This record gives sequence, C-alpha cells and structure tokens, in this order.
Amino acid sequence: MPNFKTQKIKELTLPYYQDGLGFLWSAQNNNVSLVYTKIEEESFFLQIKRVAHGFIIKGDKHAKPCKIDYLQKALKIFKENFCEGIINEAFKFQNNALVEKTPFIVNDFDELLSRLHGKIYIEIGFGSGRHLLYQAKENPDILILGVEIYNPALTQVAKLLKVHNINNVLLMQSDVRLLLSVLKSKSVERIFLHFPVPWEKKPHRRVISKEFCKECARVLTHTGRFELRTDSLEYFHFALNEFLTFPSPKLSLKKNQNLEISSKYEDRWKRQEKNIYDLWVWDIDEENKVYQPEEWGFSSIELSKKDLNLIEQNFYNKTIKKEDFFLHFQNLYKQGENLLLKLAFGAFNKPEHCYLHLSNTINFVFKEPFKIQENIKAINELKEIIKVCFHNA
Repeated sequence: MPNFKTQKIKELTLPYYQDGLGFLWSAQNNNVSLVYTKIEEESFFLQIKRVAHGFIIKGDKHAKPCKIDYLQKALKIFKENFCEGIINEAFKFQNNALVEKTPFIVNDFDELLSRLHGKIYIEIGFGSGRHLLYQAKENPDILILGVEIYNPALTQVAKLLKVHNINNVLLMQSDVRLLLSVLKSKSVERIFLHFPVPWEKKPHRRVISKEFCKECARVLTHTGRFELRTDSLEYFHFALNEFLTFPSPKLSLKKNQNLEISSKYEDRWKRQEKNIYDLWVWDIDEENKVYQPEEWGFSSIELSKKDLNLIEQNFYNKTIKKEDFFLHFQNLYKQGENLLLKLAFGAFNKPEHCYLHLSNTINFVFKEPFKIQENIKAINELKEIIKVCFHNA
C-alpha cells in the first residue's frame, strides 16, 4: 500500500482544502490518528501511526478509496503541507493519473446495482478474460458481470474489452460472496466458476461453501444454472456434495468435454493430460427465510456526554461470538468530545469492517453495511449492548 515515513508531523489545522481534496477532521488514540479525507465522490481515512523515530502515513486498509490514485494524491498533499524530515516514501502520484476512467469497471455495490439490467451472467475469477470475452461476444443481449479479487486482471480485461469494442460487460473487484449477498433474488441466469483454486489443505478458503450454494439458489432464476469446471476431482466431489443437500436439484456431470473456448489454465492441464470435470446445477430452489429487522441503524439511540464518557471508560478490545455471526470491538478514537468506534462484524467467512461516529447520535462514517442477515444480527447485538450499558450505569 502507498505510504511514506516522516520525522515530524506539524500541527493539523483542519479543515484544509487543496486542489479538490479536503482533510476535514481527525480522531486519535494513543498510537494512531485518522484524518477524514474527501476527494470527488470518495471519502476515506489517512492513517498516521507513531513508530520508532517518526511516523508512517498511509491509507487505512478498511476505509480506503476505490481508486489508488486518490490515496496517492492525498499522501502527496499531506506530505507537502504537514510533514517535516521525510525519511522515505513508497508512492508516486501523477497529475494525469485521474483523467481516464474506464466505463467497464464499477467501484462499489451502489454503482453496480444501478447499472444492472436485463439478463445477467456472472463469471467468478475471470483471470485473463478468455471465457468472459467469449460469453460477451456470443451473448450481446446479456450483461456479463466479471468478479475478480486481483486488480491487475480487471485493468487488463478492461483494455481488451475496449480493443474488441465489447460493451455488455461490467467488471468488479470483490469477494463474490459479498457480491451475491446484495443481488436481487431470481436475477441471474448463469454463474460460471472455472478452475477455482482447490485449497485442498485449506477447504475453508474455497469459494464454494454451504452459504455460497444457498446464495446461488437465491439469485439464480428458475431456469438459471451454476457451472463449475475444474481439474480437481476432490473439489468436484466437494461441490457436488454441497449441492446435493438441496431437496431436488438437477445435475449434469461431465468429464473431458471440449468447450468452444479454453482458458490458459485449461490449456496447461490438457498438455499435462489431466482430467477436466464439469458440474452443472439448476432447479436448486429452496424456501428462503429472510431475516427482517424491526429497525436498521441507530436512530432510536441518543447519547449524552455522560454516555460518551461511559463508553470511553469501558471500552476494550473484545470479540463476541454467536452461532452464525460475530461482533469485534477493535479500536476507539477521540474526536474532540466525540468518539470514533472501529468494528468488525457479520459472518465469519465474509466479515464487514466499519467506523461509527458517536456524538449525540450514532452514525456510520462511510456507507452503511449491507443488510445481510449476519450484519443485521451483529448491529442489533451492538444496540443491545449499548442499551444495557447505559441501563446499568
């Protein structure tokens, strides 16, 4: 992550504005300061951490902008205006870096949901993009959504889409488990998962799990289909067993079928004469019991100065674990008379991180977490803890 080290931090006079960027306010604890930074439509934290012989300034990893150039610009402006004695730096900002924006890459779920339309295919971990581009060319009336965790793959495939004049594709850097959780039910026609990492020694890291299969069942249309292609027989059996837990799925099992398009991994496996396995699953509907909270957020809670003092005095790093969710109190920062609380929470396999600003009210600093069942339960648990704390005070 871009960063630099300096010997001294000057007094922060905030808010401070320069070249379309603003440092608006800061919050501190014993070792770290967070500077709330805003540029264009993005807001994030710069983190100032005290280390031996100075300070390291970088982006907070749980509140960083979608575009790395925004962070680099913030570091440059902060370095030039608030630092003395630069020891080293590991970032490079170019003024023209923010000019070009590809229409193929979406930066957050709100933007994605606003651009989804018609019939949708999803490809998980599209890599070099061969299969994704093939599907886009063969199905010009289908919106192809490519999901990848590695940013270089997104930028490379976005360039290929421009070269081939393909316009029915959206790309997003995300954990697909989070992505599926925000999609509408019965909204997807195909989900492709080709040659995922089998994680034979760490099966908990696999894309496929019981929860993943349930989300596939929810988002796929009644005629929709999940397609796995893998060179791992063990992964093939694992996936098959997960889908066989549904009441009456329809399955297609194939071995060493040649598709119209072959990925670079598949080419490699064929040269090594490895077997290739296909699992297609459809009709995987099940009754979906959706957890509906009476209230989302903290509008019913008002805080006094006494309440804030009580929270500050009783805060400590702790984790609450329930059967299907957790709540972890990570850090507490002071912002004048107000507080900033950092939390991790939600599902064990797809945790959420957020900051809460505590003044006379409680508000999410950035966007609200997604309203998946585990997040809702964790936030409601937090509200009960707050109420009990004040009741017993």
